[in-house]
Order: sequence, then C-alpha cells, then structure tokens
Amino acid sequence: MTPFVLLLVFTFGIALYAQWRVSSAYNKYSKIASRSGITGAEAADALMRKAGVTGVQIVPIQGKLTDHYDPINKRLALSEPNYYGNSLAALGVAAHEAGHAIQHKQAYAPLKARMALVPVTTISSKVLPMVFIGAILVGFGQPMGIMLMNIVIACYFILTLFQLITLPVEFDASRRARKELAGLGIINRDEETGVVRTLNAAGFTYVAAFLTSLAYLLYLIAMTRR
Repeated sequence: MTPFVLLLVFTFGIALYAQWRVSSAYNKYSKIASRSGITGAEAADALMRKAGVTGVQIVPIQGKLTDHYDPINKRLALSEPNYYGNSLAALGVAAHEAGHAIQHKQAYAPLKARMALVPVTTISSKVLPMVFIGAILVGFGQPMGIMLMNIVIACYFILTLFQLITLPVEFDASRRARKELAGLGIINRDEETGVVRTLNAAGFTYVAAFLTSLAYLLYLIAMTRR
C-alpha cells in the first residue's frame, strides 16, 4: 500500500476505535443509576458552587453527547439524558463540563490558550479545503502549487496545535470531575469505576483527533519535501 493509503487506514481505524470505545462505555454506564439519585444538572451545579463559579447557566440541549461549556456566553449545555439523568455516565459527563467552567474561573492557562486559538483555528479549517483543491488543480510541482501547499501545511499546523492544547484541557476537566464527585459524596468509591471509564473513553477521542491531525501534517510535510 502507498503511504497515503496507509495513512487513511490508520486515521480511519483510530477514529472508529475511539468512537466505539466512547459509545460502548457511555451506553453501559448510562444504564447504571447512581445511588445518590442526583441528576447531571444538579451535580454540575454542586461542583460549580463549591468552586465559587457564579453566573453560569446550565441548560438542557437535544442530542447524544452534545454536552459542552461555552466560555463566551458562560453557558453549560448538557444533553437531555445527562441533564435529567442520574446515571454514572451522566454524572461523569456533567461534572466534566463543570470542570471547564471551573477552569474558566481560575484562568487555567491551557484553556486560555485554546480560547485564543479558536478564531484562527476556525479560519484555518474553512480555508484549508479550498487551498488544498487549488493546489491539486495548479499542480503540486508548480510554484503556485508549492505556495498553496505551504499554506495547507500552515493550516494543518494550527489545527494540530489546537488539538494538542485541547488534551490538557480535557484531561484536567476529567480529573476535576472524578475528584469533586467523590469529594462531595455524589458518588461512592465503588461507583468511581463507571465514571472513570466513561471519562477515559471520551478523553481518548481527543487523543485520536490529535494523532490524526499530526499524521496528516507529517505526511504533507514529507510529501512537499520530496
């Protein structure tokens, strides 16, 4: 197989594995209710109140695993099963998102760096397909094609850097979630396994995204240096 085909197989395989892992863990532990009976929304609120986070609205949204924290609007959105549910998976996901709100309040450096990169990352992701198509049409060996490919590499570098900075942000939020859920008595020690496995599986999706982006960046650099 050619290097490009191998790259496609690698990225497709790791993406499939990451998706299977998070779906498997979430589906399993979303069926196991916590003994405390506390919902995801209540858990997120408890974590933020303990950390002194104020002014963050917790709202339910549609979809599965669409949970996220919006630092611009100070809005913590939980998918309906996690907002209303009291499963170990719901508590883990909700606490994780609350961890981001706590990071925001404490001016956690990696989160600040990721927020600063959002505008240029958004532009890069929009420009990338058009520039790459332009390089193909012009020809990689032509001066214009070489210039366009350098822009493509620059865009991929920004995307890869963004994925790299995302890793400590996500892992730190999960660490906070595990610690505070147990510390507040929302979960018992024997329930931690379900929360940890759900969070670890979700965390691997970010590792997979970084590895995929890095693999394409290295391939493009190697291709243009031939």
